Amino acid sequence: MRILGIDPGLQVCGYACLEIDADKEKLIEAGVIRTDSGSALQEKLNRIGEDTESLLKSFQPGIVAVEQLYAHYAHPRTAILMGHARGVILQKCAAAAIEVRSFSATRIKKSITGNGRASKGQIQRTIQTILSLPELPEPNDVADAIAAAICCANSISSAVEF
Repeated sequence: MRILGIDPGLQVCGYACLEIDADKEKLIEAGVIRTDSGSALQEKLNRIGEDTESLLKSFQPGIVAVEQLYAHYAHPRTAILMGHARGVILQKCAAAAIEVRSFSATRIKKSITGNGRASKGQIQRTIQTILSLPELPEPNDVADAIAAAICCANSISSAVEF
């Protein structure tokens, strides 16, 4: 089974495709979708939508794992803008009839490191170890997408065990 993890963002969206086979995860590809900072909001969303559609066609995942929205009280606008990008991603998944699972940042961190308040560095080092990567996954958007996909895989394997 393939899981596509996506870390939604308006400027940069991280993505990572994992293949899960007999409780072993293999990273197929990871990268970022970048939008032009000078573009209008609708153009950025269109780019995210087109690139998401392309990723779905290319990888044909069984599930897409996406981080839930998080709103910090001091920066509500950030959550609203991220929500636009997340909405486009969810719509493209629905149009392709691909299941989406959403996970909170805390749950993703806990699933990866055992600590719901783990730092970005801890998550990167743990992912590097789990997937036997030669280098730390960078940028953070890619690491977050990989983490979402691994969290999803962990939730599937724990559900199968019961």
